[in-house]
Amino acid sequence: MTLWRDKDAANATGGQVQGSWSVDGVSIDTRTIQPGDLFVALKDVRDGHEFVTQALEKGAGAAMVSRIPDGVPSDAPLLIVDDVLAALEALGRAGRARTQARVVAVTGSVGKTSTKEMLRAVLSSQGRTHAAEASYNNHWGVPLTLARMPEDTEFAIIEIGMNHPGEIGPLARLTRPDVAMVTTVAAAHLEAFDDLAGIAREKGAIFEGLEPEGIAVINGDLDTTPVLAASADGHDIECFGEGDGNDHRLTHVSLTPDATICKAMIAGEEQLFKIASPGRHFAMNALGALVAARALGADATLAARAMTQWQPPTGRGTREEIILDAPEGLSVTLIDDAFNANPTSMAAALEVLGAMQPVNGVGRIQKGRRIAILGDMLELGPDEVQLHADLADLPFIPAIDQVHCVGPRMQALWARLDGDQQGLWVDTAAGMSAQVHRLIDAGDVVLVKGSKGSLVSQTVDAIRKMGQSLR
Repeated sequence: MTLWRDKDAANATGGQVQGSWSVDGVSIDTRTIQPGDLFVALKDVRDGHEFVTQALEKGAGAAMVSRIPDGVPSDAPLLIVDDVLAALEALGRAGRARTQARVVAVTGSVGKTSTKEMLRAVLSSQGRTHAAEASYNNHWGVPLTLARMPEDTEFAIIEIGMNHPGEIGPLARLTRPDVAMVTTVAAAHLEAFDDLAGIAREKGAIFEGLEPEGIAVINGDLDTTPVLAASADGHDIECFGEGDGNDHRLTHVSLTPDATICKAMIAGEEQLFKIASPGRHFAMNALGALVAARALGADATLAARAMTQWQPPTGRGTREEIILDAPEGLSVTLIDDAFNANPTSMAAALEVLGAMQPVNGVGRIQKGRRIAILGDMLELGPDEVQLHADLADLPFIPAIDQVHCVGPRMQALWARLDGDQQGLWVDTAAGMSAQVHRLIDAGDVVLVKGSKGSLVSQTVDAIRKMGQSLR
């Protein structure tokens, strides 16, 4: 299906068309570009104009450029604009304006991508739904997601993130959501803010983009809930959480090794739903997603039933079996949560690990263990060492048999551990990856978690290389 015709793209961006063309998609990366895409030559570490020839050779339907690069044929299909990033924003703005879709925007310190994917799962059963295939939540990703939105979309989900003050508001105004949701406010990116209230104000900037009749969906259990509510002043506010004062309440959560079973009161009606992955934090995200879906006009009961279709994205709590000895079926259970970390998400992941059941009577040790391999939590500001050390006080820590730590910050936790629970500490993920084969055994359940910059995903890869992954 045609996404953009040359004249429509030119009208949206104020650009000049070369050739006659239409495109089926929009891409900013020649590594993943598909035939028929519009290649957008953004400038980052390298200038996207250097890759225009390659994009066209791979079948791009056209390229959006601010100049014609050397070597590009004189009759190449182009959209020539003054500024490529500004033009991408304009294309996204036009993509949003031409659709009748009901749009929800999601932000939060933890759970943005998981909640976005939950919304995709529950809304897809009730209408044509559009969302980014990855965590495209920054100044490139948001306009790109909007520019890729088909005109006949009925529901759209836009994830909005930030690292510094002032990032969320402009993206929210570009998105113009009908519903805007804040999953939670936690100690993430604290080095760029004075305190949690500052983070809450930045998260609350998502409400600046709400349509006049838009609805703000807020986690009502937070110390910073009043800050979020003040940011949404002038709009209808719906709060979700476990506390009695919330409009929509999570009333029961039980974790099994394979699932999270939930009961909630949504707008006064009891809803039962199951998440096919263990995690109390997933339950709260799911409640928020159901509330947001209802605010968009979707059927809450049908949405609750569809929640079973959701699985954690790769690196965000994905669980898999690593077969170590295929003939005998000996395996390790791996929980890959190596994409992001802060104290709140770390606590949630450790609770999940504590609820898992290792397998005894197999492997060298003959006793299955719960093992955590934890990398540094980054961007936590001046209290980062104490925040790492405080993980030792979590109520889930006693249920974990051994904790291995990676990075200078996580050494503070390692120093708080005693006896056999104090595993290996190394400075780098490469050092842990080289040792991991001797640290785990058949029957173990292994959680790997840390900030993306800690590179503990390397340890996930090393564990997978020990055998055959069954996801």
